[in-house]
Amino acid sequence: MKANSKSLIFLVWLVMLNAGDAQKTDQSGAVSYKVKWEYNVPIPMRDGVKLSANISRPEAEGRFPVIVDRTPYGKNRKPFFDNAAYFAQHGYVYVMQDCRGRYDSEGVFKPWINEGQDGYDTIEWAARQPWSNGKVGTTGGSYGAWDQMFAAEEQPEHLKTMIVISPPPDTYPAAYQGGAFGLQALDWAIIVDGRTFQEYPGNLAEAYRHLPVSSMDEAAGRSMPETLRAWTQHEAYDDYWKQRSYLKNLSRIKATVLHIDGWYDAPDATLDNYNGMIAQGAQAGGRQKVILGPWLHSTFSSSKVGDIDFGPDAPIDLNATSLGWYDCQLKGVNCDQTYTDGPIKLFVMGENHWRSEKEWPLKRTHLTPFYFHSNGHANTRTGDGNLSKELPANEPADNFAYDPKDPVPSTDDPAAMGARSVLDERQMELRNDVLVFTSAPLEEPVEVTGPIRIKLWAASSAKDTDWAAKIIDVHPDGEAQRLQDGILRARTRESVEHPSLLTPAKIYEYTIDLLDISNFFQKGHRIQVVVTSSNFPDFDRNLNTGNSNENTAETQVAKQTIYHDAAHPSHILLPVIPR
Repeated sequence: MKANSKSLIFLVWLVMLNAGDAQKTDQSGAVSYKVKWEYNVPIPMRDGVKLSANISRPEAEGRFPVIVDRTPYGKNRKPFFDNAAYFAQHGYVYVMQDCRGRYDSEGVFKPWINEGQDGYDTIEWAARQPWSNGKVGTTGGSYGAWDQMFAAEEQPEHLKTMIVISPPPDTYPAAYQGGAFGLQALDWAIIVDGRTFQEYPGNLAEAYRHLPVSSMDEAAGRSMPETLRAWTQHEAYDDYWKQRSYLKNLSRIKATVLHIDGWYDAPDATLDNYNGMIAQGAQAGGRQKVILGPWLHSTFSSSKVGDIDFGPDAPIDLNATSLGWYDCQLKGVNCDQTYTDGPIKLFVMGENHWRSEKEWPLKRTHLTPFYFHSNGHANTRTGDGNLSKELPANEPADNFAYDPKDPVPSTDDPAAMGARSVLDERQMELRNDVLVFTSAPLEEPVEVTGPIRIKLWAASSAKDTDWAAKIIDVHPDGEAQRLQDGILRARTRESVEHPSLLTPAKIYEYTIDLLDISNFFQKGHRIQVVVTSSNFPDFDRNLNTGNSNENTAETQVAKQTIYHDAAHPSHILLPVIPR
């Protein structure tokens, strides 16, 4: 969700766009048009507020389908001009609009609040224009994905299709994953704190360490009562979040949907949207397609993520992919491959190839538990923790102390807005407050495709604490390639609506969601699970007191005990796909 603060050089760009003939034929045989531009077009909303849009369209007679793209990050950025030019050249009108209260649009920006009605009004306005044929599609990534979902649930008559790219989860889990507050919220709140993109001139790492979390904005030199302050006052899934949710209204979506996301982003959001439309009986339910590749947040053009190269087939041309979808949905042409190869197209990492599937999770999945084992010394990657399919017997528990003043550091940048990268976890695994359970080298390869969960039996000396976990692909050379991670705030173990504190020293069963993945563990690789109690500053620290973790500053050390015996068989549940 991070915006690009560089401004666009209009003059050179406009000269380039207006060069050439009125229309020509590109290499695929499609008509390519010269582009006509209109800037800062005021589009009236139902309450009289006018939202500003740049409009690109073919410089030719006739009516064309329309693509609406709404953003809080500034419509005058070069990537948006590039997209607008591309689609106008291929016979579409492209409406690029600043969200309410941002850049050239009137009103006040309040995240999520006005996007449904503003999106509806913009779509219906576009359908009525003399250059429109009445068929409207939408596009957008990150917050622009939220924009689309809220608008589609208002059921605009002329909305025919959507391309939803890298959507964050629903609003509450976007802020509180597993009940733990994501500190990337500070960076994003700063970006949208005002009419234009804001940068923080100081050291965000220092601001992240500030307690209480609810006044991090002051530590960063801001006062943000409508964003950061409000979010930290609503730690549970209460009416504040329910009123801002889109996930519960998926049944209202009628438009066809193309979902595009990366395994190293937040793929559970895309898959929840896909399955939610089917489960809720949305008209869009059977008219969806999902593409999931080895990508970060809204990045699709590179084969390499971190130090891992996923091969030449990994990248996609996002514009060309989108054009093919729009041509079918809005023009009724080139539809042969839209649904025939299955609704889900996924990239199997490790094996590095694309495959089509019919459902998620896959029906042929074998849910396979890999159990934790040790002689009580699984601390660090040099300890005796191991992972196998054998049930544990009478094994001693593992222990560590979690001190909120010295949390386990995140290995990625929280300013990446929740996107997870390909990172080597070996340095983090040297800490004594990290338990490491590693399988023997695999004698045969194992494909893991689907949602991943950890069943953990644990006790804490605290009234509340966190359990954080990761699944890692350990290469023969020792590199520990993180695949997915998850966190669970103990007080939300039963409900995010009605949190409940722990009885100290009592053993509880926890379920930690590690999101979704598709990875082929090659022969000779090892499957590894890491368990600890913090992942900071990706997530705020549990202060272990049982008081509010967002609105208090007192901390205490928690003594943690992880059990793996016959009565408490802690394990990771892997969706293994038979070969």
